Amino acid sequence: MNADVAAENPSALSLWNDPTAPVDARVDALIAAMTLEEKTAQLFGVWVGAAADGGEVAPHQHDMEEAVDLDALLPTGLGQLTRPFGTVPVDPALGALSLARTQARIAASNRFGIPALAHDECLAGFAAWGATAYPVPLSWGAAFDPDLVRRMAAAIGRDMRAVGVHQGLAPVLDVVRDARWGRVEETIGEDPYLVGTIGTAYVQGLESAGIVATLKHFAGYSASRAGRNLAPASMGPRERADVLLPPFEMAIREGGARSVMNAYTDTDGVPSAADESLLTGLLRDTWGFEGTVVADYFAVAFLKTLHGVAADWADAAGTALHAGIDVELPNVKTYGAPLTEAVADGRVPEELVDRALRRVLTQKVALGLLDPDWDPVPAALDGTGPDDPEILRGRVDLDSPGNRALARTLAEEAVVLLGNDSTLPLDRPRRIALIGPNADEPTAVLGCYSFPQHIGVRHPGTPLGIGLPSLRETLTAEFPDADITYVRGTGVDDGDLSGLDEAVRAAREADVTLVALGDRAGLFGRGTSGEGCDAETLDLPGAQQHLLDALLDAGTPVVTVLLAGRPYALGRAVTESAAIVQSFFPGEEGTHAIAGVLSGRVNPSGRLPVGVPRAPGSQPGTYLGAPLAHANDASSVDPTPAFPFGHGLSYTRFDWSDLTAEAHEAPTDGEFTLAFTVRNTGDRGGTEVVQLYLHDPVASVVQPVRRLVGYTRVTLDAGEARRLTVTVPADLASFTGRDGCRVVEPGVLELRLSASSADPRLTARVTLTGVTRHVDHTRRLHATFVQKPATA
Repeated sequence: MNADVAAENPSALSLWNDPTAPVDARVDALIAAMTLEEKTAQLFGVWVGAAADGGEVAPHQHDMEEAVDLDALLPTGLGQLTRPFGTVPVDPALGALSLARTQARIAASNRFGIPALAHDECLAGFAAWGATAYPVPLSWGAAFDPDLVRRMAAAIGRDMRAVGVHQGLAPVLDVVRDARWGRVEETIGEDPYLVGTIGTAYVQGLESAGIVATLKHFAGYSASRAGRNLAPASMGPRERADVLLPPFEMAIREGGARSVMNAYTDTDGVPSAADESLLTGLLRDTWGFEGTVVADYFAVAFLKTLHGVAADWADAAGTALHAGIDVELPNVKTYGAPLTEAVADGRVPEELVDRALRRVLTQKVALGLLDPDWDPVPAALDGTGPDDPEILRGRVDLDSPGNRALARTLAEEAVVLLGNDSTLPLDRPRRIALIGPNADEPTAVLGCYSFPQHIGVRHPGTPLGIGLPSLRETLTAEFPDADITYVRGTGVDDGDLSGLDEAVRAAREADVTLVALGDRAGLFGRGTSGEGCDAETLDLPGAQQHLLDALLDAGTPVVTVLLAGRPYALGRAVTESAAIVQSFFPGEEGTHAIAGVLSGRVNPSGRLPVGVPRAPGSQPGTYLGAPLAHANDASSVDPTPAFPFGHGLSYTRFDWSDLTAEAHEAPTDGEFTLAFTVRNTGDRGGTEVVQLYLHDPVASVVQPVRRLVGYTRVTLDAGEARRLTVTVPADLASFTGRDGCRVVEPGVLELRLSASSADPRLTARVTLTGVTRHVDHTRRLHATFVQKPATA
């Protein structure tokens, strides 16, 4: 159909606007009617910021891009709006109004009435002013609770959808390989099964609210050399297949994620943004992914400017499009005029444009953006008189009591008690010395992608938008009868020791010393943790270790409290602290959770998603190492962590007993069923996290000494017992063999039911029989736990 004729006869457009027609037919008809410029216009975004007065969004001027002329772009259409809420502080209701007005303008400006798809960040909550700041993903991993993470993600998604956002740039599924990397706080942990299950739950929650979840960063970003951001990734194909890819595989297969974002890094000389074997061969041809692949910000341009694999912008566009990147973000740089010209002169086949366009339009159809009843006014503004901004101000609550309750529950479950000589819980102390750079800093609970730390720091006169009580404030409420003396001692990273003597005096005069240490989240060197804030070693930043050691020498019991984005070596404190409480940026309710653990109001149940190193120079390294990666006589360096992956203490005790197995042999396509009893033998209720590790003593390729293949939370009252049954498919023993294919080999295995990766409680020695079996992405991925009351 001729597009000009169609434009003159709106009724002829009914096919792509007809919600009863098959999606493919609607998309085919629209593609056939579009000019090349209209096609490419759907393949890029424009970075905007909502207007504080409710007016239309304005293009955001980023220092890596030229200014965008929105008036010149809109007649041919627009694929995406980049971060309408996550660019400048704006009242949520007025932001929704601004976005609605802009969407109406976009739809009215192009011949087909197609609005843009709006995306925003949601790493630890919707990154908008006034929205709930949940714990960071590393805390999700510490909770070992997919169900709770799923509920949190659904709440985040509902808030985003209510104000007109369609896509969320989360979760991060990178598996930690080097804790010096600044983005460790954004990850879920160092184990691919934990990352996969928690990340998949997040995807399920976000997608259940109608938000397109975006998996990032595909793939290998966290394996960068020396933990440096954007550095080349050092990994072989087996590490990539067995450690880094499984979380993405699971989130696509079980989570239903509709978008994937490429990694910035190159692997063995091939940037992910240019890797056709990854973005098309594996992702689409093998795994069957049908959604959109969006570029990490500026990644297409980086093919020219950073990687040097493209000669010009057109070459970068053609390379990325051929590899499988459908949408250029955040702004148009290469997919606009350079791509259009390259197609016109035959350098880039138009079929590649149509392929990406088909995926983009299919997603817009699924979101209802092409339906005749599409309305730019989002649910949050329905019936509120959207033409009067001042009436709207304050009418949209993105930090509801329900959100805060979820945030507090997750924060409480994520606090990890690393050590305790029975000083905790504190028994009505009379004098508390509260010391440290994070003791009275409200933002110490926030990660780098929270709105206050990501955007708010650039607007110092703007209120935070959410309540952020400091640890000092919550401890004052938690211990109302105590005399709390606060001394800063030193800064997070300033090296200032002028307050050391005062801190020591306060400690000597107290019954207990609480020292709050850790990180300040930021971006590109503005923090000690966060994107672009990599560390040379895992020493505590600044002079914090000096402060800690001085307090340990003061003679008063020291409880070390960490509010951090990564694990740190704690030196003498590992053995000399009366107790150690670890939290990973626990969000706006985080200090309440920490105070509750200190007082005993909360019985800690968090478990480490990353090991805590014994020495600051032990990286790169995770618990997933092969035998030679662990302590041995061949090296004078002992990489054994101070506290291992999966470790965490409770204020009660658990006994594990009575392990039975239905059979000790099964074929390579079979399964094992184990049963055992967990009993709370303490005097208060609590939660044990049962972890199942697999040990494969003999395999055709080197294997980790142990790897997590299942877990479950078991909550028991004092004296209560549960009988747990766990079914373990043979598929969980699969790995990438010498031929590059995933196999299940016959042989002896150990199934270790453990309280941490280094604390096996019950072990079943079993044997797989028969022939070596090849499996693929359709293999069984989970052990199944069933809990029942234990019989006497």
